[in-house]
Amino acid sequence: MSVIRVLIVDDSAFARKVVRESLLTSPLIEVVGIARDGIDALEKIIALQPDVITLDLVMPNLDGLGVLAALTPAQRSRVVVVSMADGESDIGISALAYGVFDLVHKPTALAVASLHDIAEELVSKVLLAADQPRARAIDQQSALDVPSDPTLQRHSDRVVLIGTSTGGPQALTRLLKAFPADFPAPIAIVLHIPEGYTGPLAERLNGECAIEVLEAKQGLPFRAGRAILAKAGMHLTLVGTKDDLTAHLDLEPRNSVHRPSVDVLFRSAASCLGKRALAVVLTGMGSDGLEGARAITQAGGQVMTESEASCVVYGMPRVIREAGLSIAEAPIEQMAAEINKRV
Repeated sequence: MSVIRVLIVDDSAFARKVVRESLLTSPLIEVVGIARDGIDALEKIIALQPDVITLDLVMPNLDGLGVLAALTPAQRSRVVVVSMADGESDIGISALAYGVFDLVHKPTALAVASLHDIAEELVSKVLLAADQPRARAIDQQSALDVPSDPTLQRHSDRVVLIGTSTGGPQALTRLLKAFPADFPAPIAIVLHIPEGYTGPLAERLNGECAIEVLEAKQGLPFRAGRAILAKAGMHLTLVGTKDDLTAHLDLEPRNSVHRPSVDVLFRSAASCLGKRALAVVLTGMGSDGLEGARAITQAGGQVMTESEASCVVYGMPRVIREAGLSIAEAPIEQMAAEINKRV
């Protein structure tokens, strides 16, 4: 891989220093410029033509959303937003709607201990953002989704479990918007995203989708036509009986790489649902969901995966497909139809 040229955009001197030092821990990354506000950023994007942009959202003169509005879809897909969730979650969700690559939580000046953590995460996401085939960058606002099947049965014993990571907000938006209001099965979702963003994301999806989309709360019932999105920082599991399933939130297991974890959700579904479980693994890096997919298959349930053609990162679906656990795969624009066949 050739050296990746990165432009850092942030009005905070401390944040610029942290981001720069984090990126320079990788010999594959070169910081080619610094921009202190949105207007400065647009000028330097034209002059420097960076491969990847790290972008703050709250800035003077022109904020991060103003920068994104001025970029092409291909450029937006190579933007990694570095932002604080507190007080910025709504604008962060708006940035995701523009099709940015991913979010990284920005440490405050008091959180120096987290510098090592942000370095590893930021470097990995910048490398992945640069590695995307340019032809894959699409305008999510104008993409035409395949309409959902109008002949769905009104009731189903199935429960749909969805796991996703990098690229997940855009994929979830396209998938959930394709389901009709009378979708006959409950849906449980785990998305890897910084804390503070799942509530605003669920609220936005609820306003855009025909089905109901809610952030998980303890004891919230699962029912047909309702999608429950795991709360960032808490594992989501299913508890109860066939006709009385509810959401359970827990910090355990604490040694999980991710919280919430797709594996934790899938394992609870395997135990609770057996053959009624229909798992769907969408775009994301890593292998979260692999062991859970094994448990669902062993319990008689089924697992589907997003195909490489539409994945922002073909990591989580790939490991499940290579393990022989996926019964079907489809690009995101056809996934709703594939799910509809099986509920």
